[in-house]
Amino acid sequence: MLQLLPAIDLLDGRCVRLRQGNYDDSTVFSDDPVEMALRWQSEGAERLHLVDLDGARAGHPVNQDVVHRIVEATGLPCQLGGGIRDEEAIVQTLSEAGVDRVIIGTKALREPDWFADVCQRFPGQLALGLDARDSKVATDGWLEVSEVSVMELASRFVGLPLAGVIYTNIANDGMMQGIDEATLRDFRELAAMGLNVIASGGVTTMQDIIALKQIAAEQSGLVGVITGRAIYEGTISVREAVEYLQEPG
Repeated sequence: MLQLLPAIDLLDGRCVRLRQGNYDDSTVFSDDPVEMALRWQSEGAERLHLVDLDGARAGHPVNQDVVHRIVEATGLPCQLGGGIRDEEAIVQTLSEAGVDRVIIGTKALREPDWFADVCQRFPGQLALGLDARDSKVATDGWLEVSEVSVMELASRFVGLPLAGVIYTNIANDGMMQGIDEATLRDFRELAAMGLNVIASGGVTTMQDIIALKQIAAEQSGLVGVITGRAIYEGTISVREAVEYLQEPG
């Protein structure tokens, strides 16, 4: 079953959303991320997607305390990405922040052998963050774009005990324009590789949720969908989306 993951992006201790990963184009939706997490839980969310934007920019975790408070308050399983680029940060995030999944993007691109090794040592606890612009992998909090294709990087990690692959098309993220057909094809292709894929970027209306559920019916590897700005601006209801995804067929 496809699972809905509300996104809580943390910047300066507040809950924000960026447009296309641009730190200079952010909207603050709440000064209390814990309160926001409790709201999404009350509407039926069973897992949260947390992003440490300060950490992604700094290259090391920054908002661990806020994350820990979200985990403690909700009791929900949470996944966290942003600035986690060495084994010490992995251990710290799992133990101190209390999340059950750590998302790694930049370091996986730069040192794929290291990432493959830590996946084996933390089975089921690491997710690959594939952030892309024009199907090329972006790094450093989306500030840099590499020449490595999404599919090329993903293919290196097929067969590893990954918690999942979170694929975000930066061009769509936060733009409220829906998911384009090319990105839907990418989701399908990644799932067909045998990876557990969580779709992200551009989820704007229930039509996007419907399209993803149709893909998930064909490719069981599509297991999750992250939505952020849409639930804050009200174009998607968390409660409605969760109920729809839980319906059979």
